[in-house]
Amino acid sequence: MLYHYLAADKTGRLMEADLDADNLAQVLQHLAGEDLRPITVKPAAGTVRGARSFFGRIRLTDKIFLTKYLSLMLRVGTDLLSAINILIADFDKAAMKNFLIEVRENLSHGRPFHETFAHHPKTFSPVFVNLVKAAEASGNLQQTFDDLSGALEREAELRGHIRAALIYPIILLVAALLVFIFLVTFALPRIAQVFLESGINPPIFSRVVFGIGLFVNDNFLVLSIIFLSLAIPGALFVFRTHMGRHMMDRLISHLPIIKRLYRDIAVQQFATTFSSLLKAGLPIIQAMRITAEVIGAEEFRVALMRIADEGLSKGLTVGEAFKRETVFPKVVTNLVAISEKAGHLDDVLRTLADFYASNIDANVRTLVAFLEPALLLMMGVIVGTIALAIIVPIYQLTAQF
Repeated sequence: MLYHYLAADKTGRLMEADLDADNLAQVLQHLAGEDLRPITVKPAAGTVRGARSFFGRIRLTDKIFLTKYLSLMLRVGTDLLSAINILIADFDKAAMKNFLIEVRENLSHGRPFHETFAHHPKTFSPVFVNLVKAAEASGNLQQTFDDLSGALEREAELRGHIRAALIYPIILLVAALLVFIFLVTFALPRIAQVFLESGINPPIFSRVVFGIGLFVNDNFLVLSIIFLSLAIPGALFVFRTHMGRHMMDRLISHLPIIKRLYRDIAVQQFATTFSSLLKAGLPIIQAMRITAEVIGAEEFRVALMRIADEGLSKGLTVGEAFKRETVFPKVVTNLVAISEKAGHLDDVLRTLADFYASNIDANVRTLVAFLEPALLLMMGVIVGTIALAIIVPIYQLTAQF
């Protein structure tokens, strides 16, 4: 939802802008992070200027295009406002065009370039915003956009590998579900009815399977309503509440195979983000806090906040602060400590990010190699159980003739 706010900074200067956020609390949190005092905050009625609207949303591919072409145009000497105007004319997607028009309006009114990105926290992460902010202050926007496009391309490539690896298991899972629904709601009730009318008393195993089929068929609508009434609130609880996300994190972090993938993704996110922020020249404590904000795994996010607030803020080195946290692999903590002393922390972190990206790819393949036979086995058990329940009474029926 798009909110319109009027706020004042520490000097009393008024600032008025729009912010794309989920709720009012997120707007107030954003203003507090910018050291702004809110005066009025209200929904921006009747506007579609946000990065997310009924025209669509800005996706990862859009951000790659934006950063790549801004870097290219700035490299050849195009000024920022002219580059934005060229992109407005070039983009057909309404969400992206609206966002760029907002950027142009802000630049025309003398507002900082990064400010527009900060108004869309659901689209542009704190890392993206702070990298642009630091580059704007140092006059190094071209190099920063070049680095951002590379990082976003690597993220897109990693996502593509994961999606490609999971397509077949997802197809198997959907097929198994459809086969089960068909057998239980269509085939089993009709076959059970035939045996009931024939007067044959099938074995108890067959009677149980037939009973399940008849029960599901007779109460399909009620069972569907019960399932949806539990599944939808459950999904909202897991993905929208802090307690739900915490419980899901704890569950995932203890599952075999998945927990290793979960750890590698968190470490890769940390190494990529922290190295980018250090390279941009952000203070190390601020860079650590921003990195903690974007880490999806709560256990790692809490550890990074402790490193920033209870380690670095109290004079410990990065290596010393990391060695106090057991959540990170020993190889990571040791490399961080050694590279910090050698003065090559950001370079080593980039190497770690590449290493863990390849690890994620390998772990996804391992997970898929486990899922494929497991799903096939599950399908075989379901179909085999139902087939056995049908075949045994059929032998009894044919034996009477």
